Amino acid sequence: MQSNPLQERLARRLRWQQEAHVLEKQDIVLKNMLPKLRAWQANRLQKSFAHFLADPKKRPAAEFFLSDLYGDADFMQRDAEAARILPVMSRLLPENLLMAAVDAIELSVLSHALDMRMARTLAGFKTGSGALNDDDYCKAYRQVGLRRLRQQQIDLVMDVGSRLDAVVKKHGISRLLSASRLPARILGLQHLQSFLERGFRAFNHLGGAKSFLNAIHRQESVISTRLFAGQAEPFKPPFN
Repeated sequence: MQSNPLQERLARRLRWQQEAHVLEKQDIVLKNMLPKLRAWQANRLQKSFAHFLADPKKRPAAEFFLSDLYGDADFMQRDAEAARILPVMSRLLPENLLMAAVDAIELSVLSHALDMRMARTLAGFKTGSGALNDDDYCKAYRQVGLRRLRQQQIDLVMDVGSRLDAVVKKHGISRLLSASRLPARILGLQHLQSFLERGFRAFNHLGGAKSFLNAIHRQESVISTRLFAGQAEPFKPPFN
């Protein structure tokens, strides 16, 4: 694994992420609107993933996606740890597992940037102090545009899932993850280690992710297409 180019790539994205967080804390518009937007998105995704959550086999993977990829949590600690993990952990863990973390960070940075655009646009609608509604979100989504980046956002989610699925098929990965736990704790990388372990457990339980990932990709791509087209009830199944 070529760690130097990857570390440089991570460092650039982490700088963007840090700058975005500073701006968010200083900008009253973003500070007020981003929590509302993230709460709305978390609620929408919980509803859209209801059929996955109802399936005992798919539930752990669906919960991992909702909490660690689509979640409204602050991933700064996990992402910052990644800049330090490669030199040490690349000697212990397979490339696909580390690249799943890198893809998750890319997703985090991209999602943050898109959310900031959405928040500024929503603030211009003068929605007041109440929660956002579907019409607000749909209008802002179309106005912000950036169709290619929206597709990239969906593709990055799939990349994380595909890498985790490839990893669980390899013999001895669980043992390697256990072996990396102590170095991670010593180096202060608990958040990233926990992320990798949760992802491995979720996809190991899934027992083959192809149909699960295809269903999510189809669902989120159809929703995005409907939003850009201004269709009524864009979040309502079926997603054919």
